[in-house]
This record gives sequence, C-alpha cells and structure tokens, in this order.
Amino acid sequence: MSEKLKMLAGKPYNPFDKELLKLRVNARKLTEAFNTTSISKLSNRKKLLKQLFGRAGENLFIEPNFQCDYGVNIHLGENFYANYNCVILDAAEVKIGDNCFIGPQVGIYTSSHPIEPSPRNQGVQFAKAINIGDNCWIGGHASILPGVSIGHNVVIAAGAVVTKSFSDNVVLAGNPARIVKHIKDVETE
Repeated sequence: MSEKLKMLAGKPYNPFDKELLKLRVNARKLTEAFNTTSISKLSNRKKLLKQLFGRAGENLFIEPNFQCDYGVNIHLGENFYANYNCVILDAAEVKIGDNCFIGPQVGIYTSSHPIEPSPRNQGVQFAKAINIGDNCWIGGHASILPGVSIGHNVVIAAGAVVTKSFSDNVVLAGNPARIVKHIKDVETE
C-alpha cells in the first residue's frame, strides 16, 4: 500500500514520501499564487482555488492568507466563505457542506502524531477525516481536531476547540467544546 493510500485510510504513514512531497509542493504553489493575487483579480483567485480543491461549489470566497497541505482532499459545498488566515490540514478528507462560513484564523486539522515519542520522533503521522454539515458557522480562532464530524446548522463559538463529534442544531463553545445551546429554526415554526 502506498504512503498516500495509508494516509487516506487513516493508517500511520511517512509524510516524506516522494509522492506526498510532490502533492504538498503543488498545493504550496497554488496557495502562494492565490495569496499573492490582487483583490482586483477575483476571477483569477477563484480559478486557483478550483485547481487546488478536490471539489468546490460555484459561490466560493476565501480571504488570503489561506493554507492547506494537499488541497485535493478538501471538498466544499455551495456558498462557502472563509475569512483571513484559515488553515486546513487535509492529510485526510475534509468535507464541508453548503452555506458554511468560517471566521478568521480558524484551524481544521485532520493530521496528528503518535503520543509515543519514538514513532513521533521518526516522523510518523496519521490523519482522520473531518466532516462539517450544511449551514454551519465557525467563529474566529476555533479549532476542529482530527476525526470530528459536525452536524447541520451548528455554530461553533470563537476560540472553541472541537475534540469530538456533535449532531445537528447546536451551539458549541469552550475547550473542549461542549453544547451550550440548542438551536430551534424559526423558519420551521
């Protein structure tokens, strides 16, 4: 099994594998071009993001600076917005639904390292996919950790650290994040 397939399967892998290095360099080139493209050339920015991501809806807007590991493992729905300095470490798939908005300096991290020092010092990594449903709003400086799934209609408060999965229609806050409110959709009443 290739290191890329191990990575995508959530197994320990070597991030210094030549194929993975090549993919990361490609992502760095595309993000560098995106981050340095003028605000007056929005169509060029969008084209670069479409080349970078595995999938992205038509209504897509990301403020620079944006960083990711591979790009191809990121799948975005329609009507997506990310504010300044978003980081998505996409060694595993990151799927984000429709109508999602991300505040400044949010981190979405699929990558992790062993807790044991010996394999960690040898560079071993693993990754777990992250899924975020439709109609989510993630506040500034929030962090979403490996393997987390977030339901639909979820608000994640600024600074929250999401360490486990949560279902639909909730507001999350704190470190570790916990439910602080249930959301009742006024349109369905």
